[in-house]
Formats: sequence, structure tokens, C-alpha cells
Amino acid sequence: MDLGIKGKIALITGPASGIGKATAEQLLAEGVTVVLTDKKAEKLAETAEQLKEHGKVYAYPADITDLESLKQLHEQVKDNVGEIDILVQDAGTSGAQGLFHEIEDEGWVETLEVDLLGPVRVTREFLPDLRNGGWGRIVYLSSENAVQPYADELPYDAAKAGVLAFSKGLSRQYAKEGLLVNTVSPAFIATPMTDEMMEKRSKEMDVSFDEAIQSFLDEKRPYIELKRRGKAEEVAAVVTFLCSDKASFVNGANYRVDAGSVATIQ
Repeated sequence: MDLGIKGKIALITGPASGIGKATAEQLLAEGVTVVLTDKKAEKLAETAEQLKEHGKVYAYPADITDLESLKQLHEQVKDNVGEIDILVQDAGTSGAQGLFHEIEDEGWVETLEVDLLGPVRVTREFLPDLRNGGWGRIVYLSSENAVQPYADELPYDAAKAGVLAFSKGLSRQYAKEGLLVNTVSPAFIATPMTDEMMEKRSKEMDVSFDEAIQSFLDEKRPYIELKRRGKAEEVAAVVTFLCSDKASFVNGANYRVDAGSVATIQ
């Protein structure tokens, strides 16, 4: 299917692995020029090298929590690639975890800096590009946690809920200019972040990695009806659709890619 975005320029944050990398692959397949940015410079370069066979790829290390770093990134992109048409904000962290009384201010601040203020700062820096051409797309990666918070992940819950509110509010400001803003909320996707979670769980429970996943599904995510972790490319497919011309009447929406993990209809 031709998604109508050949020749567009996309910036993807946090693409060194997982959903960001899978999204880059799918956008490249549609003829999009892709700019990758991540603070892990070595891993970023490795990913860019792997993706070059699929199309035009550029990679510039940056820290989404640092205003000067984002300014330098913007200058590099404009000078070497051009103004972006698409922003996919995927960079994030699982953040501080534990019961509320166990998490100090530092854990809250660090999580909110990356998972909420990071998207705000990236958007503010690149918004002039996205408003300039009469056509633009922003897709934020949120999470099931935004609407179904978990007691031991409150900083992450709050940050991702903030992303939903931010995205919805932003979507009402620039749609008339052709800039559409949406979010995608995955649940328990096979990424390095959930790998780490399951490796920790397997050690704590003294079970295999696969047994840790199954017990987590049974005990913590009972509404994931497919009884497996999602695949990065399954999330990327929805992100890519929202970046496309086919999503020309989708604005301010939140698409769940969670196999039913969120128990409510809202």
C-alpha cells in the first residue's frame, strides 16, 4: 500500500532498538528519509548502519532532556537533511519503580524529565519545521500505563498520562495548518526495556526467562488476551499509518496496541 509519504523527512527519537528501530524500517520502506537520534551514540551508529540498506538514513546523537543538545541536533538536521515533516517521539525510560513511599524526588524528577519534558522539548525545538510546509505529523509513544496505572510504576504512569494530555492539547492548536498529532500506547512489547524487566523477574523468582514472561502475563497483565508479548513491528505499523497520508482525518487520537491489556473502553 502506498501511504503517500515518499520523499518526506522523519525524525525518530530513541530508535537504537525496539519500536523506534522498527518504525524507522517501515518508514524507509515507504520512501521516507529518516533521521535517527539517541543519546547512545555507539548503538545509534550501529543501528543506522543496519538500516542504510533500506533507504536514506542519517544519525545524530542528542539528549532530549538537554536544550542545547536539541538545538545542535536541529541545526545538523536542517543543514544536512532539511526541515522535517514527521516527528516520532519514542525516546523514554521505565523510570523509578517501587511503592510510592519508596521513591524519592530524584526518581520522580528523572522520570518526568525524560518521559514528559523530553517530548515537550523535542516538539518545541522542531515545531517551526512541522508548521512550515502545510503538512505534518507528530506521533508520541505513550503507554497503557497512561490510562491504567500500576502501583509500582507511578512516575512512569504519571509521565505517560501527561503525554496523552499534552498530545491532545497540541492537536487542537495546529490541525488547521495541516499538522496532525496523535499517540500510540503499547503494552508489554518485546523490547530491550521489557527484556530487562523479565530478566530481573526470572532471577528474583528463580525461573526461566520464558516462565517469567508467562507468570507476568498471568499475574500482572491478565487482559492481554493473546497471552504473549507484542512485537515491535506490530506497534510500528500503527505508528507508520499515523505518519501517513492515509491518516489524514485522524487527529488527537490515542491508538492502543495492547492485545486488550487496558480493561476499560475509554
